Amino acid sequence: MFMTRLFLSILLAGLLYSTAFTQSGAASQSSATLRSLAFEFQAYPTGLIPGLRFDYLFKSRHSLHLRAGYNRVRHGDLGVQDDERGDGFGGTLGYRYYFRKGWSGWFAGPRADIWRNKLDWQDKDDNGVVIGAGTSKIVVLQPTAEAGYLFLLGKSPWFVAPSLAFGVEINVKTEGAPMGEGTILLLGVCVGRRF
Repeated sequence: MFMTRLFLSILLAGLLYSTAFTQSGAASQSSATLRSLAFEFQAYPTGLIPGLRFDYLFKSRHSLHLRAGYNRVRHGDLGVQDDERGDGFGGTLGYRYYFRKGWSGWFAGPRADIWRNKLDWQDKDDNGVVIGAGTSKIVVLQPTAEAGYLFLLGKSPWFVAPSLAFGVEINVKTEGAPMGEGTILLLGVCVGRRF
């Protein structure tokens, strides 16, 4: 719970900072503001997340992003039940800091996902015979910290950004049997265009 509060505090501080900058530097910001639209794909040991992402890049080293995505979950026997699988939809709010000016190169920042997943589950005995089954609906909060590198593709507006994220999955609401939650490691890549 401490990590979730810390993450949300950092994210809120970033949002407040960006709002203050927008209000104080509107005249100079207009020439320095970029936006991007990208396809983002993340894979983790028990699932896949494709999504469409929008970035708002400002003040030469900062960006905020939103993502709408689909979460394909295959916990297998790594969850609470012997087999957990399903899918759902959700979104992301995040912040990136670029370590050099120009919104390229190394970056790091916090992000938070919310997923509404529907998982089918089974429990089996020692002989593999199903002894229980059902469906659970869960709302998952997934705060993570990510780092990566953004490559500009020559002088074109296109870019590729591989990333690595680490955080936790927290089931904030469960309808049905409890499902797996805990730490998560995500390997991702973003391919998009600035405009």
